[in-house]
Amino acid sequence: MRTVGIKALKNDLSRHIRAVEAGETVRVTDRGRTVAEIVPPRGIDPHLDQDRQRILAQLIDEGRLSLARTPADRPLPKRRPCMPFDDLMRDFDEARNDRS
Repeated sequence: MRTVGIKALKNDLSRHIRAVEAGETVRVTDRGRTVAEIVPPRGIDPHLDQDRQRILAQLIDEGRLSLARTPADRPLPKRRPCMPFDDLMRDFDEARNDRS
């Protein structure tokens, strides 16, 4: 992680943004106190091509996509059904009939 003051960040912003794009985190300080961190977009696979990365980042920014809360290398928690499948399907059928 690199640390940079606000003035130095402003004077050489492009270089620091390229470092973030390459996966590095940039810590921004003001008079020696950390005030911000610039980090790469979360959860977007750096091995994807740039077009796919851009599309995923745009969908996340628009709120149309959210990242998984459970890391991909950890199994999802087991969940017990809240009702038997047949009851669930019956509820769906009733809801569909209510629309007609």
